[in-house]
Amino acid sequence: MTRLIIVWILNAVALMAVAYLMPSIKITSFVSALLAALALGLVNTLIRPVLTFLTLPISVLTLGFFYLVLNGLLFWMVGKVLDGFSVDGFWAAVLGGLLYGLISWLLALIIPFGKKK
Repeated sequence: MTRLIIVWILNAVALMAVAYLMPSIKITSFVSALLAALALGLVNTLIRPVLTFLTLPISVLTLGFFYLVLNGLLFWMVGKVLDGFSVDGFWAAVLGGLLYGLISWLLALIIPFGKKK
């Protein structure tokens, strides 16, 4: 449970970093970042696998680049649904989704947590 909370907080920090780096992505507070990180986690866990399966032929034809479009659409959708988190356009969502994934991955590498020997 502790590991899940740490990952959630790291994802919120990554989202704040994306908002700092990209003026087209806005977050009003850290609480909004926590809610957006939770919503992105739920969307990526529940909705993304279904959409990935349904768009598999397009992804194969585009050699996997359609996953970037799918990631951007989901990022943009969360920005439209939540108050306090906004994304100004589709291409900003694609780049924001890429940065969010990269920064959260780097934070998970830098900050070791919960590994038992």
